[in-house]
This record gives sequence, structure tokens and C-alpha cells, in this order.
Amino acid sequence: MAGEIRNSQDAFTFQDIPEPNSVIATAAKIQFGKPIPPQQQVFLYSADEWEYFIEEWVHSQKQNYTKVRRYAGANDMGIDVAGFVDDTGLQSDWDNFQCKHYDGALAPSTAAAEVAKILWHSFQGKYIPPRAYYFIAPKGCGTSLSRLLDNPSNLKKHIIEKWDKQCAKAITATRVILLEESFLAYINNFDFSIFKARTLLEIIDDHRKTPYYANRFGGGLPDRPIVKRPPENLADGESRYIEQLFEAYSDHTKSEVTHLESLRSDLIDHYHRQRETFYHAEALRNFSRDTVPPGTFEQLQDEVHAGVIDIEGLLHADGYARLNEILKSATQLQMTSNALMSVVKIQDRKGICHQLSNEDRLRWRKP
Repeated sequence: MAGEIRNSQDAFTFQDIPEPNSVIATAAKIQFGKPIPPQQQVFLYSADEWEYFIEEWVHSQKQNYTKVRRYAGANDMGIDVAGFVDDTGLQSDWDNFQCKHYDGALAPSTAAAEVAKILWHSFQGKYIPPRAYYFIAPKGCGTSLSRLLDNPSNLKKHIIEKWDKQCAKAITATRVILLEESFLAYINNFDFSIFKARTLLEIIDDHRKTPYYANRFGGGLPDRPIVKRPPENLADGESRYIEQLFEAYSDHTKSEVTHLESLRSDLIDHYHRQRETFYHAEALRNFSRDTVPPGTFEQLQDEVHAGVIDIEGLLHADGYARLNEILKSATQLQMTSNALMSVVKIQDRKGICHQLSNEDRLRWRKP
């Protein structure tokens, strides 16, 4: 009968929904959600963000080469990022990193056009062939291209057979490059084993060694190394803040203090503690160079300076009292935004004050 509605309980069987078997909640998960692995984050990058990522990655390559250069523009002659082993650049051993950003994996047709540029421009004497040539892409190389790269003979065969279709018009916008006799002979004698691929995981592992990794992918900073005790003899970089310490002691004792031997016994421990905090801050400075973007530590110094400079300007009994009040204030500053704050210790905050005095941005004894 049209429009008749049957008893739903005759047609369906209902079942209660069980309580979700979720993992234990943590503060980090509640605030930030489930961590996304770096390789999956990279898949979501735009072409511009991919370029920024590669620029950061290039810094990890500098330890392997005398110079690393990125070539930009239409006339890059097939070179994207080049690593030079000496100052002669492209006329000596060098490696090329060809960085492509596509939605899918690299195909033989795309690689063939890039390989052709290296073949032609090295044949023309613009540079010697690279020692190694790496294709780099978010989705890597497809199966067909990977097989060609694993078999240099087949790669050479593919380039020659597909030259007219994939290479001849892709090298330069001003002319079609034909496989004429001398050039074909050059290709036949070329070492195609230089063409390889770097996986995304390999690139991310390299990037992990740069100061940009934690800022890009999160996960926190690594543990800080143990700070060594200050050397017995003063280093060259300690002169000014030590002078300022002695000025503060002189102001306090009302007698001129110019070296440790003339320091009153009850102040000697104070002196050694100040050197220890200075070396803590110096260790933090060094740590920052490998773990956070340039300028992060200097921003922390500026924050400390802004937090204590008004204390410096107040009236104090003497320079020693001013110094101690500033150090106390530095330990109580509320600082949360700087990327280094998760590893900053009390000693670092005090040591930064001495770094600032080392540059005369803070003064203990007033005229």
C-alpha cells in the first residue's frame, strides 16, 4: 500500500554504540593534537613553501662542500642547487641537487629534460659534468624513473630514444637541440651513473641537522650538552665583563680591585659563580646556533635587557648591590615566547646579564 510505513523494529536491528577506546589524553595532545610526521607535513607544502624548505636544507650541505649555491631563473643551465668541493666551482668536482615540486612522483619525461640540460651544457663547455646529480621531490621518483636511475645503460638508451620528444625543445627556449654526430658521441661516452635520487626521508634527516628543523616541524629541542667549568685562565672574550665585576667590587669595598688576588675573600666565591653563569650563557649561545633560527638567542638577550634595564637605572647602595639586584630580577622575568625558553636555566639568565655587561649594555658602577 502506497505511503504505508512499517514498524522499523521489524526491519532493523539496533545496537548500542560502545564507549570509544581512545588512547590516554595528555596535555600536549589536548593543546596541539596528534603530531604529524615531517614527511606528511611536506606533502602539504605549496611550491613556495617547498622552496623555503629546500633553502633551509641547503644549510645542512655546507659541511660537505666549500660553497653551496642555489641557481635561479630561466637560464640556470640545468643547475638548481650546486655543492662545490673547492673555489674553482663548476670547473672542478661539484654535485647538483635538482629540486622539483609536483603533486605526483617524478616521471622519466620530466627527468629526461633535466638530464638533457646537463648533457648539452657540459658538452658546450659551460661546466664539467657534476660528480653526482640528485633528483629531489616531495613524492620522490616514480617506479619507471627509479628503474632507469638504477640502470645507467637503460637511462642512456631512454634519453637517446626519447630525445626528439622529451629533450630537444626543453634545453633552451631559443633553439632546438638535435643529436648531431659529435654531441651523440659525447652522450654515448657520458657516465650516466651520476644521475641518482635522494628520498624525502634522507632530506628530512639532513634538515634535522639544521637550526630550522624544530621551528618547522616541532617536537621540541634536543637536550643541551653539559656545560664545562670555566677555564682557570680568562679567555679573550671575558675581559670587559670581568672589568665590570672588579668595578662593582671596588665600589662595594671602597678600595680598588683590579685582579682576583686583590679581591676580598668573602667575594671570591661570588666572582667564580659569575664566571660559571657567563659560561652557561655562552654554551646556550652555541647551542642555539645548531638548533634554532639565527637571531633567536639575540632576541632572548634583548628580552632580558628590556626586563632589567629599569632596575639598572634605580638608586642602589653601590655597583655590587646594583649587580645583585639585576641578577635577581633576571631570574624572575616572565618570558615564554622565545624558542629557547624550554632549555633556559637560571644560570643562563644571570649569564646573559654578564654578556650584556661585556658589551656595555649594562653597567654596574655608576659615575
